[in-house]
Amino acid sequence: MKTILGAGLLIATVAAAGTAHAADLPAGNYYTAPATLSASSWAGPYLGATLGYEWGTVDHNPTKPNGVEGGIQAGYNWQIGQFVAGAETDISVSGASDTFAPWQFSNPWFGTTRGRAGVAFSNVLVFGTAGLAYGSLTATTPGNLSETHTSLGWAAGVGAEIGFMPRWSAKAEWLYLDLSDRAFSVTGTNNGLTANLIRLGVNYHF
Repeated sequence: MKTILGAGLLIATVAAAGTAHAADLPAGNYYTAPATLSASSWAGPYLGATLGYEWGTVDHNPTKPNGVEGGIQAGYNWQIGQFVAGAETDISVSGASDTFAPWQFSNPWFGTTRGRAGVAFSNVLVFGTAGLAYGSLTATTPGNLSETHTSLGWAAGVGAEIGFMPRWSAKAEWLYLDLSDRAFSVTGTNNGLTANLIRLGVNYHF
């Protein structure tokens, strides 16, 4: 009988000590892992900026405009499993220009609206993209005659994006840009622009 009473007293003492210790602990979760971009978090809207380099050629003219470009972008992604699809629009200003003989050509600005599709591997997204392009081409002659036309065209390319902080990602992208020919009176012919773009960017995901 004494053995049973002793065991009961020991159990009661341990239980009381455990209750007192639990009362000293703060309520709620003790640790919450920070959110990161992963295969399940590419979906949703984002906003960002890019900086890169443009080099190209002018149709029916020997000039090859090239220079630094940069701009802003916005988009939205949908996701099913590892497959990610979305739409992105951007607009950039460009310092791409070149002079050959009596002509100077420059591409002051351009923009694109494209679809994107790719595959997510945890916090890395590899994608292809294609869609509409638009922008201006300016021709200038030594007599200070200048003429600018805005053209439509298309753009396509590939890229990769990686989540490096909660809600933040960085990307590298190559795009091919083709702006259709327009009639320029200062050159007496039709001129358009084809260009390659290599650019880096950052995005904030909402």
